[in-house]
Amino acid sequence: MALKGAELLAKVREMSDATKTDLVTACGYVTTRRSGRRQVNFTTFYEALLQAKGLSIGEAVGKGGRKLSYLAKVQGNGNLLIGRAYTEKLDLKPGDEFIIKLGRRQIRLVPVGAEDDMGTEEQET
Repeated sequence: MALKGAELLAKVREMSDATKTDLVTACGYVTTRRSGRRQVNFTTFYEALLQAKGLSIGEAVGKGGRKLSYLAKVQGNGNLLIGRAYTEKLDLKPGDEFIIKLGRRQIRLVPVGAEDDMGTEEQET
């Protein structure tokens, strides 16, 4: 069970010297995939931490007032479509350029000229 509210804040204070992965795991923000592989859910942890501190980043809403799913599917022709609601949320403009970073079964877009601080194995294409 993932900690929330005052319990989460107390655990974070208690484990101030722990690594980020150990902290997120100890607070219960871990899921086990069908393959048996464990996944540490940093984003969910940080959202809960912000909420526990009384801050809200708000829910993203797309066209027609629908909540954004933050999921994308590879289309039949092999294209991967992100969608206008996401590019508007990031204030992206036509002509903005990105470096494509490939990792193990992941794609990351880094704006040209921005620092890439993820530090994972990737390749530029």
